[in-house]
Amino acid sequence: MKKLACIAMLTSFAAPAFADGHLSGDLANGEAQFGRQCVACHVVRDDAGEVLAGRSAKAGPNLYGIAGAQLGSAQGFRYGDSLTAAGEADLVWTQDAFAAYVQDPTKWLRDALEDRRARSKMGYKVRSEQEALDIYAYLSSLAE
Repeated sequence: MKKLACIAMLTSFAAPAFADGHLSGDLANGEAQFGRQCVACHVVRDDAGEVLAGRSAKAGPNLYGIAGAQLGSAQGFRYGDSLTAAGEADLVWTQDAFAAYVQDPTKWLRDALEDRRARSKMGYKVRSEQEALDIYAYLSSLAE
């Protein structure tokens, strides 16, 4: 009985990170990392126009609903040629694709498109894979 109670307690701590059964990020840390690393260029604005995170940044696209979305599909943003090509190839923002992209955008596009000349307009790189996973989990939670 004690083992069962211990397992139940430990599982409850992990629940936020795996709320949808697929994500392996920490929402609270994702929110903090978004505020430190992404907010200067990105905003999360829902379909009604309410800003859920960030400011009115316009250097990068609105990240609302990014989880599972086709690359280069945010309305009103002018993407670079390589990211547009990735979207036209029906690539979508999965947890793994997002995490790899934000850690090294140009390298990820070159690998995904098999084009050594592909380039990303995003010059910033998220420091670690875990931070990238946390940011993705946070962004995903805003569109639920």
